[in-house]
Amino acid sequence: MAKKAPRRPAVEPPERAAAQEPEPITLDRVLGQERALATLRNAVRSGRVHHAWVFHGPEGVGKFTTAMAWAGILLDPTSTAGPSGNVEPDPDSPVQALWRRRAHPDLHVVRKELARESREPEVRTRKLVSIPREVVAEFLTEPAMRTRVMAGDSLAGKAFIVDEAELLNDTSQTVLLKTIEEPPAGTVIILVTSREHELRATIRSRCQRVGFAPLDKDAMARWLAWAGVAAPAEERRFLLEFAEGSPGVLRVAAEGGLAEWDRTLGPMLDAAFAGAFVAELGPAMAERVDRFAAAWVEARANASKEAANRQAAGWVLRLVAARLRSGLSAGLDGGSFAAAVDAIAQTERHVDANVSMLMALEWLSAELSSAFAARARLAP
Repeated sequence: MAKKAPRRPAVEPPERAAAQEPEPITLDRVLGQERALATLRNAVRSGRVHHAWVFHGPEGVGKFTTAMAWAGILLDPTSTAGPSGNVEPDPDSPVQALWRRRAHPDLHVVRKELARESREPEVRTRKLVSIPREVVAEFLTEPAMRTRVMAGDSLAGKAFIVDEAELLNDTSQTVLLKTIEEPPAGTVIILVTSREHELRATIRSRCQRVGFAPLDKDAMARWLAWAGVAAPAEERRFLLEFAEGSPGVLRVAAEGGLAEWDRTLGPMLDAAFAGAFVAELGPAMAERVDRFAAAWVEARANASKEAANRQAAGWVLRLVAARLRSGLSAGLDGGSFAAAVDAIAQTERHVDANVSMLMALEWLSAELSSAFAARARLAP
């Protein structure tokens, strides 16, 4: 059976602190997600919105952006059908003014970083790699049971968006499930995830699922023009190819300097794919992981170094996988390609098991070279 191209390692976009986030956009400005938007517009048009939703798909393609835009419609009593037939709020309404500032008292965004605002001192100082049950209880379950702050005849009284819902640990999902099973009237919960399989089947089965897909080339070009990402032509080509239809990934790659990673690591990887052992490849990858993780931790209070290392390693492995896919299209041997795919997957497991980062990446470097060495010796 033919091997599939290497899957993208699970990586998360950088933490999005509300104070640093841009103003949310309206639903009509969401790019490249026509099928998802049609599902949500139809639900609103019907006047009966299900209480629990899962927005699933690759990271960085607009799931959270869409959730925010949709919540702005659900919470606004002025939302009515316009000439196009789509339900939209009055842009000058008090609700929209609060929504644009991310200050609506009935719109709750739940992330693991809320642990820093917990009433529990032990939770505030915890180094987190998941969303703990205390955060779910304090910032979702309890507010869901309270009366809405802003009265009005809106489609929803309260909206909760759980960002990176795949980070809900087992006990957190137990707490969440109880709320989904017995939802308070007027409450809408949206779980945003790039790894839907990590949510319990009992949660998924109680939610309406909305799939999101990578953006096509035209949508990515429009997003680039809107976002104003400045880059030389060669770097721009790399970013678009690396992002694979994900504006979020492209932004992280641009801001994180991943084009430099590609310029430095790319020739070493190409040599490894030709069967050469490149002694400096493992240390070079580890150095970039360390720099990325150190900057990530320095910028965030109570950040987990373990989580930062995993995130940084994910970006390095994604770069290796992207370079490998490019090599496959250029004629790399299929059997060696399959072995390299397995090596990337095994390196992910090493990182998850807290193997020394340098050791894990040196192992990967050796395995990549070994995968292609035999074929290189047989080549005429």
